[in-house]
Amino acid sequence: MDYLCFRALCCKGPPPPRPEYDLVCIGLTGSGKTSLLSQLCSESPENIVSTTGFSIKAVPFQNAILNVKELGVPIVVLKGADNIRKYWSRYYQGSQGVIFVLDSASSEDDLETARNELHSALQHPQLCTLPFLILANHQDKPAARSIQEIKKYFELEPLARGKRWILKPCSLDDMEAVKDSFSLLINLLEERDFEPSRM
Repeated sequence: MDYLCFRALCCKGPPPPRPEYDLVCIGLTGSGKTSLLSQLCSESPENIVSTTGFSIKAVPFQNAILNVKELGVPIVVLKGADNIRKYWSRYYQGSQGVIFVLDSASSEDDLETARNELHSALQHPQLCTLPFLILANHQDKPAARSIQEIKKYFELEPLARGKRWILKPCSLDDMEAVKDSFSLLINLLEERDFEPSRM
């Protein structure tokens, strides 16, 4: 018995494995999804090209690993095809959280398209109960809209009432802020793990 107590106090085994969460990352082409995820994975910025189709990245954090499915669809397709949600929804299954990246300095037309896509995602049956991280990217550009403007324009308060969501400004110039935003999302994912299951 003393030996077991001694081993428990003195002989630390390997650290427990970090939990892994499967996330889906959506947003219009040019919003910066690929660049943000590549920077979080410490990949070289010179080799970044826009995602066509989808890609999966394992984004490591100290307390979790996020397996992020990034969906890339040209903005022309988004504007011209109503069935694009069917295409995206193939990749929603099994997701535990959502990252939505928007270009806060985009044109009015593109911002309207982004708003419609975010509204669709927030109401999609496979995503509506999941935590959302909404990143207002390109805050370093002069035309960037503030977080308050984005919140009002996207009608987040009424639309997302009762849902778990985070809206944060971001840019590639401040990756620490991006990491902090992802840490908040991880906290929401951990809270979800500990919620009692509803019968």
